[in-house]
Amino acid sequence: MDFSNLRYYEPSKKMKHPYMVKEDLIVYGATPAGITCAIQAKKMGLTVAIAEFGRHIGGITASGLGATDFGAKEAIGGLSREFYKRIGNYYSKEEQWTFEPKAAASVFKNWLAEYEIPVYYNQHPETVEMEKMKIKRIIMENGSVFIGDFFVDAGYEGDIMAKAGVSYMVGRESNSTYGETYNGVRFGEPHHKFEVPVDPYVIEGDKESGLLQGVEELEPGTEKEGHGDHKIQAYNFRICLTKDPENRIPFPKPPSYDTDSFSLLLRYIQAGVWDAMNLHIMLPTGKSDLNNYGAVSTDFIGKNHEWPDGSYEKREAIFQEHFNYNLGMLYFLSQDKRVPEPIREEVAEWGLSKDEFTKTGHWPHQLYIRESRRMISDYIMTDRNCLGQTVVEDSIGLASYQMDSHHCRRVVKDGACVNEGDVEIPISPYPVSFRSIRPNSEECSNLLVPVCLSSSHIAFGSIRMEPVFMIMGQSAGAAVSLAFLQGSAVQDVHYNRLKEVLLESGQVLAWDEDIEDDPVTRMKKTFGHGGGN
Repeated sequence: MDFSNLRYYEPSKKMKHPYMVKEDLIVYGATPAGITCAIQAKKMGLTVAIAEFGRHIGGITASGLGATDFGAKEAIGGLSREFYKRIGNYYSKEEQWTFEPKAAASVFKNWLAEYEIPVYYNQHPETVEMEKMKIKRIIMENGSVFIGDFFVDAGYEGDIMAKAGVSYMVGRESNSTYGETYNGVRFGEPHHKFEVPVDPYVIEGDKESGLLQGVEELEPGTEKEGHGDHKIQAYNFRICLTKDPENRIPFPKPPSYDTDSFSLLLRYIQAGVWDAMNLHIMLPTGKSDLNNYGAVSTDFIGKNHEWPDGSYEKREAIFQEHFNYNLGMLYFLSQDKRVPEPIREEVAEWGLSKDEFTKTGHWPHQLYIRESRRMISDYIMTDRNCLGQTVVEDSIGLASYQMDSHHCRRVVKDGACVNEGDVEIPISPYPVSFRSIRPNSEECSNLLVPVCLSSSHIAFGSIRMEPVFMIMGQSAGAAVSLAFLQGSAVQDVHYNRLKEVLLESGQVLAWDEDIEDDPVTRMKKTFGHGGGN
């Protein structure tokens, strides 16, 4: 299997004749948020270009996350809802919420072509030049230059935001920081925990033998519930699998394969628990979206903490580590003779899909960046917003998925392996503030940030779903267009005018209380338990 094109980053050579792209709006990131932002701005008369870090469009939506984390469908409107209708058209249905990666990629490609929005690939930001609190231009590693009157950072990492000097946070705030309930260290949550005690040491019972891979010592002072740190929730790949013999590729051995990486998983299986592939949601044409489930699964817990502020080279190394771990787990489970035969046979029924990701060895090209940097602006979304205790009056769309953080650490506690950081709290739909996508006016006046928006760790765990990012992207596109048309800073866009435009565009800005919605039942119906996106 050829995985040579499976990369997060490959250094760009300086071009002999660098090109200059000058438009009314420069959108960084061909993520779903970046795409809806660009389309909305184009519909409002702006000239637009998208600069994309990698070689693909559609972010994680077009890279394996085919089981949409939609929360309440009634909360999704505008271009976000149109996307799922276009997916429905792909499958000859009215709308479709589960889909193959190639379907999403096709819809996004055709959508951008319809609006004649160019995408420039392999654009690695090197410098963001500022003048009087405004971004003037972005200079890329290859020498290309992107000049705009306004900019939108729709990337998963917030790289433009950071290079522009906008304040941001990485990690978990303490509960006391913003008066929250569910932030910070979390040991007592019931999901994705070890169902039976598992010894953490290479030689069971022998502390001197060292820890199994994937386990770390619990640092003194880091065990108190609600305390903050700089840990972030785990990443994985959302893997598109199939059982179809005509389309199935048996799991190949990854380029860097270390069986010791799976000693903990093996020990857990031998202890009587086999659940690592339980969250396996079926997609059209017999494929599936494999996600993390249980105590030891596809989440590479604790191995992503350097991603947000890491160099491109560091991120590439982390990307490859996650790839080798995720593919290695599937290869291990299907091939290693120490794995019980019934499990090996069960896993070997599945394989990679021949007709997906044909340029990257049939493996997803986008790592699931569940959380990275988060902007600190005039308004910070917190769990009080998610719980309905605080309701903003400048809504640019609704979030409706539960507060959902995957584990951040796997540590030794009382002589056993313990996962820490998971939170799954059902909520009702709630509005997201316009102020949360705007930087402080004293830091940057021509930038909006619809993905790495201003939010606490745990509130972001609810907001971070792809349908919501598309909603935020469209609203950012509308807001930046109004700023352009009136010749003002983004902070000076009057909310009432923005609200008019958003409602005309089909956005849902307030939840209809007459809609019957039981958040607990909704999440159980979606995933069979509390959640787990």
